[in-house]
Amino acid sequence: MRFTVNAFALTILVFLGTLAANASAQERAHGVLKNSDGEAVGTVGLRETKQGVLVSLQISALPAGLHAVHIHGTGKCEAPAFTSAGGHFNPLNMKHGLKSSDGPHAGDLPDLYVNKDGTGRYEALMESITLSSGKTSVFDADGSAIVVHALPDDNASDPAGNSGDRIACGVIEKGSAKSH
Repeated sequence: MRFTVNAFALTILVFLGTLAANASAQERAHGVLKNSDGEAVGTVGLRETKQGVLVSLQISALPAGLHAVHIHGTGKCEAPAFTSAGGHFNPLNMKHGLKSSDGPHAGDLPDLYVNKDGTGRYEALMESITLSSGKTSVFDADGSAIVVHALPDDNASDPAGNSGDRIACGVIEKGSAKSH
């Protein structure tokens, strides 16, 4: 009987260790959003879950109101216009817009609301992207960036939802953000 109890306890410990290892092995990514003057205006964190990639934004200094947020297909953020980030991340060649019957792009995200004081928090669970390998990985050959636009996304107009200028951009990098 004592052997059975010890074997059971050992099995439980191995199971708990496996759970802890899987939790810590989750794919993660991060980035710093900068405005056209090169000033940090927010951060992005991405975490792979069984349900998709959780995208979290913390904004500290952007104009108040609704703003389109997209993952763009190139991991470059050259100011002032951030056109170096390319078009929306779209590895499956879909049409733009969360409301599109022929879409959306993998990089189409819901709008971000920024408060009057320039701050905002944002989370969206995206099933259309991955941080691990594969066709929908944001870590393809040229990387990816997250871009905040001046206007909200109309979620239908191709290719970019009439979302206006790119006002902030951050390159998506592997791993967790380092503490300062």
